[in-house]
Amino acid sequence: NIVIPMQIVRIKSELTAILKQWKATKELIGFVPTMGALHLGHVSLVNRAKAQNKYCVVSIFVNPTQFNERDDYQRYPRNEAGDLALLKEAGADLVFIPDEAEMY
Repeated sequence: NIVIPMQIVRIKSELTAILKQWKATKELIGFVPTMGALHLGHVSLVNRAKAQNKYCVVSIFVNPTQFNERDDYQRYPRNEAGDLALLKEAGADLVFIPDEAEMY
């Protein structure tokens, strides 16, 4: 079994290109959308996705449209390094981390 390092992608076009390659293999792809600040509940979702699919994609995007107050959005906890460490240990294949400009 070859271990492939977890990929980190920040650009939608790069994500699309990778997903196109994976889809061509006819393998299943699991997706775990998050807003970061990950914990063991998120890890369990990644574990489940890995058990049921060949690939597991996790997104980390703090969506400003989900907050009534801009201050709440600004204060939302962010720990990218910690999140990536958890996801790597859990076996995620790809993490999509776009910024606000990339998404909108």
